[in-house]
Amino acid sequence: MISRLQELVWGPWMLAALLGIGIYFTVKSRMFQLRRFSLWWSRTGGSLWRGENGSHGGGISSFQTACTALAATIGTGNIVGVATALTAGGPGAIFWMWISALIGMMTAYGETYLGVRYRKRVNGAWVGGPMVCLEDRLHLPAAALLYAFFCMMSSLGMGSMVQANSVAETASYSFLVPPAVTAVLVTVLTGLVIAGGTERIAAVSGRLMPAASGIYILFSLTVILSWYDRLPAVFSSILASAFEPGAAAGGTAGFLVSRSLRYGVSRGVFSNEAGLGTLAVLHGTAGSGDAKEQGMWAMFEVFFDTIVICTLTALVILAASSGGAETAADGAALTAWSFSERLGTAGEYLVSAAMIVFAFATLTAWFCMGKQAFSYLLDKTGFSRTAGNRIYTALYLNAVFLGCLSRLDTVWQLSDIWNGLMALPNLLALFLLRREAAESLREV
Repeated sequence: MISRLQELVWGPWMLAALLGIGIYFTVKSRMFQLRRFSLWWSRTGGSLWRGENGSHGGGISSFQTACTALAATIGTGNIVGVATALTAGGPGAIFWMWISALIGMMTAYGETYLGVRYRKRVNGAWVGGPMVCLEDRLHLPAAALLYAFFCMMSSLGMGSMVQANSVAETASYSFLVPPAVTAVLVTVLTGLVIAGGTERIAAVSGRLMPAASGIYILFSLTVILSWYDRLPAVFSSILASAFEPGAAAGGTAGFLVSRSLRYGVSRGVFSNEAGLGTLAVLHGTAGSGDAKEQGMWAMFEVFFDTIVICTLTALVILAASSGGAETAADGAALTAWSFSERLGTAGEYLVSAAMIVFAFATLTAWFCMGKQAFSYLLDKTGFSRTAGNRIYTALYLNAVFLGCLSRLDTVWQLSDIWNGLMALPNLLALFLLRREAAESLREV
């Protein structure tokens, strides 16, 4: 029953809807993501070199918001999902991952632009995202409530239990730490971070993600460049495989499993969550930057998550396998094996440590999104927000603890369903306001 519902939610029509809206924004903006690369890069990633990451007008800075969004998107899918995509679709999968990411960048811009433009202050804090846009701009309160509910459920499933389980399994396999010990440690650490609210989550993400990503990039480049003589063959195989009929189909599916651990499209929703609306929820809390600027930060996050991190993982795997060595490993084991081919046992520990750090960062970031969704639902009932926040925090920490100790096959499937259902109200808002979002780039 659950499997059938999962297949129904994530059928071909969902692929058409997600890619269709991104293609619309790409065409209407005249390929803004490529045509004005220097502009959006200078206002996002390039601005970090100039030290322009402060917050103005209250809330958290654009840089901290971007790190929190990256914490929510960069996770086990960038390590496990890429390996799964390559196994299922061949080397050409990475090509279609690039194409889909380029399209997804414009979807991320559109949803974030709208979510920030129509955000509002509630109890002194900014609140934005699809639920606010649906209610205040489109006057569709039922759709707004559905989005908030599905977002909350996703946070308790994919955002907490699934990520915690990944941490526990990795710690047990690579470092021989009992799941019960991991459960206590991860729950306590998560509680300490989220106790400080959005500001502390953003501050931790602002320190953790640059360091973790930087280390992963450094070691990936070390492996890739040490096999520089294999790169021409690697890129040749990517292009050749991408346009073979069977591989092309697999490549498209491969992109869709790029944030997945076991099950297809829904596991990562484009590995960078473009189309879910979660980037808009997070950017709605930023105290600095207008709607266009926040939309460009969302583009940067999709670019960094997929074009940078996923590509590095893919090149390490393809370079390792092109040397003649073979393995039956898949997922995280395949990625670990690929690193170990050049770095020895340190490669396995590197991948395992990266998975733990990325998964923990995802835990804290998803709490931020789930809490906003839960608070939105509470505001409609008149229930005390303070008491409600305590209830949600307790639910979230319990989900983290149980996630470390449980087998999560059913939770994975339910989380996939919640993610897919969450995308529907967001895609509705994007479709109804598509001209407004596209025209915002006309004079940029």
